[in-house]
Amino acid sequence: MHPYTTDMYEGMLAETVTVEGYKGDVINAYFARPLGPGPFPGVVVIHHMPGWDELYREMTRKFAHHGYLALSPNIYYRFGHGSPEDVAAKVRGSGGVADDSVIGDAEGSLRLLKSLPLSNKKVGVFGTCSSGRQAFLAACRLKGFDAAVDCWGGRIVLSKEELTPKQPVSPIEYTKDLSCPLLGLFGEEDQNPTPQHVQLLEQELKKYGKMYEFHMYPKAGHGFFYYDRPAYRQEAAIDGWKKLFLFFERYLRAPS
Repeated sequence: MHPYTTDMYEGMLAETVTVEGYKGDVINAYFARPLGPGPFPGVVVIHHMPGWDELYREMTRKFAHHGYLALSPNIYYRFGHGSPEDVAAKVRGSGGVADDSVIGDAEGSLRLLKSLPLSNKKVGVFGTCSSGRQAFLAACRLKGFDAAVDCWGGRIVLSKEELTPKQPVSPIEYTKDLSCPLLGLFGEEDQNPTPQHVQLLEQELKKYGKMYEFHMYPKAGHGFFYYDRPAYRQEAAIDGWKKLFLFFERYLRAPS
């Protein structure tokens, strides 16, 4: 956890930057980092379906506060600009963002973070809801991540009927390729993913001998971190963030 004491210097830089993403597209991203000599580990913060919004800027700064180089790419960049809600509505209306596009943007973000002089060359990936799914997918389809956090990512387990041109493969099919330890935080009352979906994913992780840690919270549903919504569950959220930072501490700060 962040070793904060009341007599320490604390500073942060947070700004909009650009990153080379899928197919070489230059997209915008939100970058927050601690001030200081480092070196610091990095986190690619993939935003959720409600959009590249204020909540995800807060989360990006939260990672920086805890001593991470945090980069949140705008994976909806190609759908145009406007309020996060309006852009997300366009994305929903077009059947979502393509998995290949998100993977390309995550790869560019990973590459940028590892190239920074302040980097300790270790990078994690984090996401909630749709981006929890995308964080898992990125950790399976890309090499170079050192830890992944999937917070209640839905649509990891898909039937053939649920596949689409933009999501042509059920992410669970990539489990064998998972390249780093995985932390999963889930709600017992969630409908997507259901506890049964989580069990199926866990079975695959065990089958392929992957390193993972899952936590299922009772009386919590989808989005229990979101303090601005009725879904918020204080006890589960506080414990979830604590487990998340301990997990990243273990895999992103420890010497190789």
